[in-house]
Amino acid sequence: MLPKVNQMLYYQIASSDEAEAAIVYKSRIADEEDQSLHIEYPISESSGRMKRLFLGDELSVYFITGDGVKHFFDSHVVGFKEEYGLKLVKIMKPDPERMTKVQRRSFLRVPAELELAVKFSDQVRFLCQTDDVGGGGISFLCEKKWSFQQELQIDCWLLVPFKNGSVEHVPFKAEVVRVNLLQSGRNQVMIKFIAISDTERQKIIRFCFERQLEYRNR
Repeated sequence: MLPKVNQMLYYQIASSDEAEAAIVYKSRIADEEDQSLHIEYPISESSGRMKRLFLGDELSVYFITGDGVKHFFDSHVVGFKEEYGLKLVKIMKPDPERMTKVQRRSFLRVPAELELAVKFSDQVRFLCQTDDVGGGGISFLCEKKWSFQQELQIDCWLLVPFKNGSVEHVPFKAEVVRVNLLQSGRNQVMIKFIAISDTERQKIIRFCFERQLEYRNR
């Protein structure tokens, strides 16, 4: 499903500046052509400030359909135009075959070895690697000496890298769902998020979306 005229787009702009890359903007689709969507100038969701775009700017975009499904795609700025005094930005239309969709209550999960800091008491803290990552939770691998039980609550900090080179530290509180003992002798611990801000969750979803596109382009 492609976005339509008058639909709202939400997106982040690729930048080497971590703070800039994390800002979510929104724009209404005002018009379209065969290969491009014409959007109004973006406005920051948090500050309400308008953002100027430049030719070639890369965008990580999503829109939400009436049934609550988020559709993600990559795009870039291909031109500009002015119509009835309104300045519009032309961005490349998405390829339907390369779009990813995420249900409101179900999140895309991707295999990923990311650095994770875990704390489950004042005395016990350690670093480990994730096994997979998603917008609703993650799994990680750790030594058997770290004892986890179902419903144990832990504090975590996840190191999330993006394709533009920026890196984010995502804090969250989670609950242990299941623990599997692997043949390697290590534990695989599956956890679900129980306290995470929407902004931090979007960073993880953005990483999953970028990683999914990587796999499709191989």
